[in-house]
Amino acid sequence: MPITQSSISGRIHSFESCGTVDGPGIRFVVFTQGCPLRCLYCHNPDCQDSSGGREVTVSEILEEVVKYRSYMEFSQGGVTVTGGEPLMQPEFVREIFRQCQTLGIHTALDTSGYIPVEVAKPVLDNTDLVLLDIKSYQPETYRAVTCVSVEPTLKFAQYLDKINKPTWIRFVLVPELTNQAKNMEGLAQFLSTFRNVERLEILPFHKMGEYKWEALGYDYQLKDTPEPTAEQINQAIDIFSQYQLPVVA
Repeated sequence: MPITQSSISGRIHSFESCGTVDGPGIRFVVFTQGCPLRCLYCHNPDCQDSSGGREVTVSEILEEVVKYRSYMEFSQGGVTVTGGEPLMQPEFVREIFRQCQTLGIHTALDTSGYIPVEVAKPVLDNTDLVLLDIKSYQPETYRAVTCVSVEPTLKFAQYLDKINKPTWIRFVLVPELTNQAKNMEGLAQFLSTFRNVERLEILPFHKMGEYKWEALGYDYQLKDTPEPTAEQINQAIDIFSQYQLPVVA
């Protein structure tokens, strides 16, 4: 089936043709430009500025996507749109996903959920899988990590459960910040009744994005924060597992 030509455009930072960590199988990953969060450990700070990157049309994206279709089909992969925050450009992302689904290509949305549900609904209608980043559960810790409120993300998560949208939860384990037992237990209890959560990924904190902060002249506040130990990771696994959540670490 040929690509439907579309004049709808958006701003992207870049794309990765054979990603393996943003959803199942081999993924074509689109990194959109612009994000309302300012996460302390952001590994894509160059995606935060909504005026950065470059403008491309949906058709230009799809022309690249189809080059890798055989890899995606073989591995049961697909297309993931991440960022930045994809839902800052809902019409653009919706059209990418709509065309992908028309071509039989699996779609995954990687989002912080910090967006009004009404804005997200048209995108979710064309999304096969949501990768939802919940940075923390305790409001004060969430704000310390992201500079924004946790409430929109929790409401977004509840809506995904309501519509039974397949979802992977992502939780970054940061020593002395998000790894408080009370914080993890709160998130685990919040998610324990959800029917749509297929897996919960514990992502150990790393400093792979630190050099980008330095290049941009930003202050990387977690420069002295260590990566989590095996013991800390196992503690997180135990907490989430106690609530029968499908933990992956």
